Amino acid sequence: MTILDVRLCTFLSGYQAPKLLGSLAARALVLLSAVAFGLTGCGGTEQAPPPPVPVTVAQAVVQPEPLSLSVVGTVEPIEAVSIKAQVGGVITQVNFMEGEDVKVGQLLFQIDPRPFQATLDAAEAQLAKDKALASNADVQSNRYADLVRKDYVAKEQYDAARTQAEVLKAAVQADEAEVEQARLNLAYASITAPIEGRTGSLLVKKGNVVKANDVPLVVINQMQPIRVSFAIPAGQLPLVQKYSTGNSLQVHVKPSRDGNYRKIEGRLSFVDNFVDSDTGTVTLKAEFTNEEGYLWPGQFVDTELVLALEPTALTVPAGAVVTGQEGTFVFVVGDDKKVEKRSVKVNRSVGGDVVLDEGVKAGETVVTDGQLRLVPGTLVEIKTNLSGEERGG
Repeated sequence: MTILDVRLCTFLSGYQAPKLLGSLAARALVLLSAVAFGLTGCGGTEQAPPPPVPVTVAQAVVQPEPLSLSVVGTVEPIEAVSIKAQVGGVITQVNFMEGEDVKVGQLLFQIDPRPFQATLDAAEAQLAKDKALASNADVQSNRYADLVRKDYVAKEQYDAARTQAEVLKAAVQADEAEVEQARLNLAYASITAPIEGRTGSLLVKKGNVVKANDVPLVVINQMQPIRVSFAIPAGQLPLVQKYSTGNSLQVHVKPSRDGNYRKIEGRLSFVDNFVDSDTGTVTLKAEFTNEEGYLWPGQFVDTELVLALEPTALTVPAGAVVTGQEGTFVFVVGDDKKVEKRSVKVNRSVGGDVVLDEGVKAGETVVTDGQLRLVPGTLVEIKTNLSGEERGG
């Protein structure tokens, strides 16, 4: 009530009704006062209760939730080969496209084979020559052996013939090695894929001269299967050892936080045998079939190592839990639509849910959005979700 209202009430209370009704001015004054004061009256005012606060809610539910460790991992190929030339020469053919999948034994590069073919031909000719000489020397050695037994020739002549035969046999063996090396060099002129995988950028183009074991020509990464490498704190290693005994632990990865990829399931395949003293972590690796090709070498992925499955975990949406000066708490909506502030003990976060150890019961309704306007006892109005259905009580 304003000061003017108080004065008007005082004015009216100082006159008796008959006096006021006796004049037209008094009647008009009474009418105006009734309109001005309306339902309020002169004796005092009653303020209307504040409107309910709109909030969104969800129910605390008991459901199976994994006991897991969440980290960021890196995708890496199980096998990666940097292709280099084993002989020098001019690249005359490139038989693949950059980024193409290749099979084992597929021809990738052709180095000009003509110099190697010529070397092979020369080595084979030398081998044939030395074989003929060795054969003749062997015959001569056998002939001198008969003659020396009959004392027709001196023993020194026989020794010389036998030595010549042995020398030519050794020459034949050397020639055979030269022929084999020439064949290998000719084969090395055709560079094939040693593994199945995907090629990267072409690092040396057709027409360039390459040297043996010089710069890489292309890199091939195995894509299927593939690995994800990740590190966990050394303090969590006993948990991994406990749950991995006799079990093959599941590992879930998601390639992108923003993409529409589903989680991809794999298996833990490696636990390193030492703790990195610089970071205090242990490296683990998991293997994935990668049939759909979502995992790419060098990619960062959200990684979840599943240690066990808790069948009866009490969960609420992550948005329901508020952290304040007094710790973590939630607002619970009662049957009368008024909220109650409850302290909760958080066990862990799993995706968009939070697993609680205590604070709420299964089936109770908690506020998930709109907590900033709430205090204990606040009346709330529950908003509907996207489907138009009211969530919770």
